[in-house]
Amino acid sequence: MKLQQLVSIGEVRLGTAKLFIEPLNDSMARFHINTPKRQAAFVSQLLVESEGLTRVIEDLSYRPAALMTVSGFKGRFTREQADRLGYVPGVQRADQEMIANIAYGSRLGNGPIHSGDGWRYRGRGPIQLTGKDNYRRCGIAIGYDLVTSPDLLSRPDVGCLAAAWFWHEGNRTGTSLNPLADAGKIADISRVVNGGENALVKRCSITDRFMEAMA
Repeated sequence: MKLQQLVSIGEVRLGTAKLFIEPLNDSMARFHINTPKRQAAFVSQLLVESEGLTRVIEDLSYRPAALMTVSGFKGRFTREQADRLGYVPGVQRADQEMIANIAYGSRLGNGPIHSGDGWRYRGRGPIQLTGKDNYRRCGIAIGYDLVTSPDLLSRPDVGCLAAAWFWHEGNRTGTSLNPLADAGKIADISRVVNGGENALVKRCSITDRFMEAMA
């Protein structure tokens, strides 16, 4: 993938693209994301998850209502907790650390709420890798100690490697998403990456634009 191709779809600023183009290409080569269809599907997911490669640490500034309903958080918060911790415009900032500890405590290999693991191993990198178990497994696969140094995932090189590892084997299916990309099944890929069909139209649109750019 060339720099101009990444910029031409209109989702990534030039300066950001310059930081990420080499890490993206290196990570895609390492994990066999090596055809236009695969690259378009892979990068489109990253751009949506990271808001154009600008958000590499999870934003947990949820409003109270969202804490009660957002996918993956259901049942984790009481109404009192949601009202006390959530973002209310002009009234209170979200307590992101406590939100993470409640949302991710005692799951994904994390310790209980008071351990702080939920915050320590919140979503990072352009794919928003989450949870101590995933940090450990990914770190072993790509050669970095992500459990001890979780902020490494915020670097373009490490974050892109983690995203490609997730695509290759670290996702919930345990298998490569390349066959789905080969078949053009963007909705199926999106469900694996995001857990649902959030921003599916945008994911499909970016994929199509990438295919045009790489033609």
